[in-house]
Amino acid sequence: MSGSENASASNNVDPDLSTHSLAEKNILPRGFRFAGVTCGIKPSGNPDLSLIVSDHPVVAAGVYTQNQVVAAPVILSRGRTPSHSIRAVITNSGNANACTGEQGMLDATEMCEQVADLVGCTAENVLVMSTGIIGKPLPMDCVQQGIREAHEQLEATQASFMRSAEAIRTTDKNRKTIIETIEIGQRQFQIAAMAKGAGMIAPNMATMLSCIVTDAPLTAEMAQNSLKISAKSSFNRVSVDGHTSTNDTLFLLSGGQGTPLNETELSIFQKELTRLAIKLAKQLVADGEGALHVMAIRIDGAANETAAEVIARTIAASPLVKTAVTGADPNWGRIVSAAGYANAHISPEKTSLKICGITIYSAGSPVEFDEAALSEKMKASPEVPIVLCVGDGPGTVQYWASDLTTDYVEFNSEYTT
Repeated sequence: MSGSENASASNNVDPDLSTHSLAEKNILPRGFRFAGVTCGIKPSGNPDLSLIVSDHPVVAAGVYTQNQVVAAPVILSRGRTPSHSIRAVITNSGNANACTGEQGMLDATEMCEQVADLVGCTAENVLVMSTGIIGKPLPMDCVQQGIREAHEQLEATQASFMRSAEAIRTTDKNRKTIIETIEIGQRQFQIAAMAKGAGMIAPNMATMLSCIVTDAPLTAEMAQNSLKISAKSSFNRVSVDGHTSTNDTLFLLSGGQGTPLNETELSIFQKELTRLAIKLAKQLVADGEGALHVMAIRIDGAANETAAEVIARTIAASPLVKTAVTGADPNWGRIVSAAGYANAHISPEKTSLKICGITIYSAGSPVEFDEAALSEKMKASPEVPIVLCVGDGPGTVQYWASDLTTDYVEFNSEYTT
């Protein structure tokens, strides 16, 4: 149930791809088909090409990386959203098609053209995403064969949706999906979302790809505004390692028919979309490379929301804070000092800190607490709440970040870039 009194939701994702009930109890947004295949991009032989197709032109919105070094698919798709005439989204994993020059643009364009020929639209009606190792050309023979196979396997079932989500993974341990039914007034709609991301996760779009589809009727302007607002409170407020990628892309596709949502309905939809995006974003952090804990950082009392976000981001990026959480060390000094060097005003004499609901610092000084008991509580908590009040201002923000383990260091010291 969301925070809205007029909206309700239920999560109906079955993690088992082989379950027959997936096809029997289909609650996917109407008008969309999905496929995920293995075409040989990844040396591992894991699925690496995903295709989403709409039976008719749909509204599409996009939010993209803020890195100045961007991949060819980002350049291409960014020029095509917002739109009211998108028919398909083609995604490959295992190769980011980034820093690949003119050939990268040609390859991304060719992917869209091939999909367009199969679907029966123009290349401008196709969006494209890529993720994986940068600086290497796409193996287009594999990609072309994969697109043909994916088109042949398109289905409007939850099993095909899950295969599509599986095919966008790279270093992810887990597939990240949400399928929900929401009620807005007397109207019922479906939302289905998939995402990938486990490393190079930072604010201003995490290193991630995500596609959210719905049958709620939206205009292109509604979709773009809603997506930007949702991203601000979700994907732009998560961090694993503070590194922003070249390929970050978030799409919202609306295939709803009929009269677009009115102002009241749109407000409810916006809250539902944000709630769903936060759930997805938290999955990214929880699946962070080598992560043991999610730090749920809340900042209160800042001068304004921007200041609160700066403080939260600084704490989330601190290796000392991250490793303290990994070691279940309730080290108030690392958190308070990180807030102090953030480029935002705090009132030290009004600063207080709680970890896992236990006050360990108040009015600018540490307080007595059972350190061993709190350490055990932190150790047992997959999500460690950190609530820091830095004054009496109106600024507040919620932020999520992973801890830092030796597994993360080992993995990324061996990963080929």
